[in-house]
Amino acid sequence: MRLSITSALALVSATSLAQERPNIILFLVDDMGWQETTVPFWEQATPLNQRYRTPNMQRLAERGVRFTNAYACAVSSPSRCSLLSGMNAARHRVTNWTLHYDQTTDDESANLILPQWNVNGLQPPSASAHDLHRSTQVTPLPQILHDHGYRTIHVGKAHFAAEGTAGADPLRMGFDVNIAGGANGAPASYLSEREFGQGRFHVNGLEHYYGTSTFLTEALTIEALQQLQQSISREQPFFLYMSHYAIHVPYDADPRFTPNYCDSTGQGILDAQLGQRLNQQEINHAALIEGMDKSLGDIMDFLDQHPQVARNTILIFMSDNGGQSVSVRQGRPNIDQNFPARGGKGSALEGGIHEPMMVLWPGVTRGGGVCRQRLIIEDFFPTLLHMAGIHDYKTLQPIDGKSFVPALCHPRRQRERTLIFHYPNIWVEAYEQANGFGAYSAIMKGDYHLIYYWESQQFQLYDRRRDIAEVHDLSAQRPRLLRRLACELTDSLISYNAQRPCLKADGLPVPWPGEVASSMK
Repeated sequence: MRLSITSALALVSATSLAQERPNIILFLVDDMGWQETTVPFWEQATPLNQRYRTPNMQRLAERGVRFTNAYACAVSSPSRCSLLSGMNAARHRVTNWTLHYDQTTDDESANLILPQWNVNGLQPPSASAHDLHRSTQVTPLPQILHDHGYRTIHVGKAHFAAEGTAGADPLRMGFDVNIAGGANGAPASYLSEREFGQGRFHVNGLEHYYGTSTFLTEALTIEALQQLQQSISREQPFFLYMSHYAIHVPYDADPRFTPNYCDSTGQGILDAQLGQRLNQQEINHAALIEGMDKSLGDIMDFLDQHPQVARNTILIFMSDNGGQSVSVRQGRPNIDQNFPARGGKGSALEGGIHEPMMVLWPGVTRGGGVCRQRLIIEDFFPTLLHMAGIHDYKTLQPIDGKSFVPALCHPRRQRERTLIFHYPNIWVEAYEQANGFGAYSAIMKGDYHLIYYWESQQFQLYDRRRDIAEVHDLSAQRPRLLRRLACELTDSLISYNAQRPCLKADGLPVPWPGEVASSMK
């Protein structure tokens, strides 16, 4: 496909893309909720923000623009595949997390036959017939950047495709360098004393850190900084995909930071939100976040030490899905963990899809800015190419994402952005529709968030501007609005050629949301 540089790009100053392509660092955190930081991504700070120590996120917020309406898919692989392809999850059909070749990761549904989603993930143009079975072939974002002169560096978690396929290897997806990325979607351990774990979730490629007491987050940061130095020495523009395993489980203790969440007796500190002392899991979780924040700070410090590079480097912070809100976390499940949002990872509610996001683009963004423009993870694909000045490119896949460069240039100018979410899968056992879990599709338009549950064929409708906790279901009160949104959701899903579940009772596809809504009185 072909894209043209919009008029917004003309606002870039003398060190513009036309003269010198910017370096790009995409700092992606795993499983980080939108409020698990001292930087509030809501309209005001909350007691949850007080729990954490993230001074470097604060530093980035002071230097760049904070996005308060950034969204992603509710679990990892769909988001990462949308980022690399620019496609909505409904279109690329990698709708759940990937691991084993040709094997689903869904839990069972009592009433649904779940669709044959693309369990083998994204695959590059060079993929074999073996790789292309139940997968989506794409022209990956890093490949385009590589082809236009960028040195493309992958550090950390990949999770684009099933083990044994080309897509599981970042080097086959357009990266020049791969450090510790593979099919695993989590670390078996963060501890070098345990050799970063064993089995399918073992983190490979960091053997020289074994037994050094180097925490995984720190090891990845050291490797990333070495790669940045090499890129500078080569005088080559770089794209660093700094994709941390943190803060995914397991919540191994990071002794550098766990004392910050304990009192003088070694007990967890009294938490303002919970009204109780933090337990060991929550202490370790907070320390994982602080370790991630130190990594961000180390990268920012490196850029500060190379001011000429810093002046031409874009730094973007994002998470791949909402924060954990189930049994591994302290507090009331699906209420306390992503407060004031409800739900969490795997959930259709705000807590599962609302992300912390910031952008620093020297010469374009203004420090301390806030942008309320809504965006979703597939928007990163055209945006990063837009930032790089790459406007004439072709892809195997259609691009659903929209560049948010205009929002960076005009953060106060609003544009309508309708978001579509599609998760026709079952993430966890004993899922609760009341908390947004189960097989669902959803649309977010204007102030409203409509969720359709395939198993029950029921809706939830929320006014997210007035009800960020999504506790007041308006589906019975606003039937016309519900029908209109349900029909638009259906049209979008059909245009994406989205898959839908079937009923075990008769083997027939579950009706589209618009069909159900139109039959309601």
